[in-house]
Amino acid sequence: MIRRLAPWIRSAQSAVTDPGFLLALLLVVILPSLNLNLNLSIRGPSFPVPAALDDTVVGPYADGSSQQQSQQLQQQQGGDGLQGVPSGVSGAGGGGLVRRKMQDKEVVGMVAGGDKADSLGASGREDAETEESGNVGGNDGGNDGGNDGGNVGGTDGDASLSSQQRQQQEELVGNPVGRLKIYVYDLPRDYNYNFIKKQPRCLTHMFALEVLFHRYILNSPVRTTNPDEADWFYLPVYPTCDLTASGLPLPFRSPRMFRAAISLVAEKWPYWNRTDGADHFFITPHDFGACFHYEEEKAITRGIMPLLKRATLVQTFGQSHHVCHKPGSIVVPPFAPTGHMHRRRIPPDTPRSIFVYFRGLFYDHNNDPQGGYYARGARASIWENFKTNPLFDMSAEHPASYYEDMQRSLFCLCPLGWAPWSPRLVESVFFGCIPVIVADNIVLPFSDVIPWREIAVFVPEKDVPKLDEILAGIGPRRVLAMQQRLASHAIRQAVVLGHPQPQEGDVFHQVLNGLARKLPHPPSAYLKPGDERLNWTAGPANDFKPWKPDSHVYW
Repeated sequence: MIRRLAPWIRSAQSAVTDPGFLLALLLVVILPSLNLNLNLSIRGPSFPVPAALDDTVVGPYADGSSQQQSQQLQQQQGGDGLQGVPSGVSGAGGGGLVRRKMQDKEVVGMVAGGDKADSLGASGREDAETEESGNVGGNDGGNDGGNDGGNVGGTDGDASLSSQQRQQQEELVGNPVGRLKIYVYDLPRDYNYNFIKKQPRCLTHMFALEVLFHRYILNSPVRTTNPDEADWFYLPVYPTCDLTASGLPLPFRSPRMFRAAISLVAEKWPYWNRTDGADHFFITPHDFGACFHYEEEKAITRGIMPLLKRATLVQTFGQSHHVCHKPGSIVVPPFAPTGHMHRRRIPPDTPRSIFVYFRGLFYDHNNDPQGGYYARGARASIWENFKTNPLFDMSAEHPASYYEDMQRSLFCLCPLGWAPWSPRLVESVFFGCIPVIVADNIVLPFSDVIPWREIAVFVPEKDVPKLDEILAGIGPRRVLAMQQRLASHAIRQAVVLGHPQPQEGDVFHQVLNGLARKLPHPPSAYLKPGDERLNWTAGPANDFKPWKPDSHVYW
């Protein structure tokens, strides 16, 4: 019936300028025709209802309605739209009302599905059959050649998982022990431990993986003390612990540190020279990874350090068709304070009454006051287009209730900044807030095993002005499917690093499993006489200055 009414509703919307008329039309005419018993208290200002109306209207989507209400709706809809919805996730198979407080007033906003629903941005368009079947298709642009398609549904171990989802699930929870052996070079403490003495912040900032991975691998059963039986070799250097007096990393010195460490192991051990590093890996968690600069233009000019061209890089930066992203790299999430986030959890049945949430910079007034370069203008566009939109809860200030607010939100914006990645992605997944990724060509963490297309919305940077339409056009079946997948313990665990000890399925284990999936090394990894070798003389002149751990000569 609603589909038959949809053309009339769209025509009426274009003809009537008063948004209150549309809201009254929805509540007085359409809802009664669906025989739904909804007791809604509506106060505060109204705003335009999205054009597309798909199925029934219920609100709010997430954690707001009871299991009994969900069961009643399922019966009314003939069982469609709510099958397999886990405990703690509620909603319906159509549009929904989202309520939130604004200046002590309760505002009501319509979120509706429709014939044009579920535009996921980077994957192009999705047809009506995709929406009706609940299938999340499309090639994952964040995966090097992978495809995250498949039928959405089920929790961990649910029989409704597709074969591809089962394979991803098994890999997410797989045990790396027995799959690989890693030899850890014993480097002088100047390359690692001594930094922590001077800068304990290295243990908790968002680049902390380079420190914690070293700590965890030393006690891991995949570590071997016999280099002749090793599959991989690891150089524990802490370049992002080389901080300024104000506590900021200085990536400019990192190539000198890496060059010194590689020279040391090449002279002392035979393993680097037999492959030129093809069976070695490095943790490079800075903004643009092994390009070692925080400004993208300068990072591109530098390129990946020549001595690391054959090694595997474990880095937070991931962007396809970018000189700082080496195919075959293992993209990881930044470190987030897991223990602190656990302590800030709120009751799971708390309604998600905020439609869109974001806290962070829109303009970098010190380095890019006009906002055209920072975040490629995407953040400035978000602010200018939606700063007065009541559905968008945004601010440049970081409130004490930040984690709690994310748990009350339906969508959490994850736009690029100076680099395409940020800790917001980790926080959004951990707190079950659907990430809205605005970063063209981003390669997401562990994208070969985490089904990002099933748990996130992708919006091209050029479509930021239509962000409200895109999000309001996502039908609740899709929202519920995303929430259901976000509720997976395996997915949430895969984006956080256990602390103070690694935990099964966390980032540490995902890195190990990622290294294991690269085995065995191809024959081309082992150099033969006459093969081209790395050029030790390539790179900017400053990279060849002697590295002194206590030197603080910055340029």
